Amino acid sequence: MGTLSLNDYEDVRIWAPWGHIAGRWYGNRSERPILAIHGWLDNLGTFDTLIPLLPDYLGVLCIDLPGHGCSSRLPPGMHYSTMEYVLIIARVMKEYKWPKVSLMGHSLGGVLSYIYTALAPHRVDLVIALDILVPPFETPYALSYIGYSLDKHLVEDERAEEDSIHEPPSYTLAQLRTVLSKGSKNSVAPELAQHLLYRSVAKSQLYPERFYFSRDGRTKFYSILPVNAPLAAEMAKRIKNKPYLIIKGSKSNYINSKANEAISILRKQNPHFEYHEVPGTHHVHLVSPDLCAEYIVPFLRHHRPPAVSSWSLNGEEKKLSMKEQRRSQKNFLARQLKRLSKL
Repeated sequence: MGTLSLNDYEDVRIWAPWGHIAGRWYGNRSERPILAIHGWLDNLGTFDTLIPLLPDYLGVLCIDLPGHGCSSRLPPGMHYSTMEYVLIIARVMKEYKWPKVSLMGHSLGGVLSYIYTALAPHRVDLVIALDILVPPFETPYALSYIGYSLDKHLVEDERAEEDSIHEPPSYTLAQLRTVLSKGSKNSVAPELAQHLLYRSVAKSQLYPERFYFSRDGRTKFYSILPVNAPLAAEMAKRIKNKPYLIIKGSKSNYINSKANEAISILRKQNPHFEYHEVPGTHHVHLVSPDLCAEYIVPFLRHHRPPAVSSWSLNGEEKKLSMKEQRRSQKNFLARQLKRLSKL
């Protein structure tokens, strides 16, 4: 057994009433995969550096949430929301007729995993949460933000109408790397921004060598599902005996004291709960994938072990060297850059 390759994937399109959900299914496509969900304003490229470190006996289906990456936008006048995104998990399961789902989510994707697992614990067999656990807590600021986002959503509706007539502002790839890095609060370094840009930009028809962001601007102001401490605790109580792995970036504050009660509940009632902190930013899985893989791979091997038929007779495993993994990632990025240049 070895590790997954970024070159071994199938692009998929999952039907939705408003269009489709785009995804890439890496590795084994004969068994139910891990469903990987990215964070807010990102796309499935967020898992590019982690994928080559995961065991190849499993498949990983990475999807773009609606309005992100290559997935369809919601129709004009509709509003993005946390619960609409949670429903995407159920839509994917229905498409492939999965009785259960294995979830891996970063940031917003981790929140969606937490909510869905609390709502339907009998349909989830494991969760990997990357630098997140509970949804944002209900505070006076959160309520103010909801009001602000409603107004901004209307502005984005008008901007979308203008963009259908006039091309949005465009930038060079170097400028886009800087913009994306700053937008992530420097969680994603400019040299890693390309992993997210190749599914988030379109080539300008007016200016050679320039690109513009193609994601739906309304996603910036989606309706967050705020919860209070008692509700977050009750959600945690519903997640019993469920393999649940949390990896926190040491330089990130997305998992803070507000999550302590939920973590305490999961730790006390769940013998399969794991919590680890590794050096890194909020995008620790993208920036330091090897540190995350040290915990993710044993977790997967324990809770989603390979079928007996896939074991080698001598018990030896094939492993890509770190140099080979980096070369694979570099070649992958080179192809995406070439693809952008031909748009």
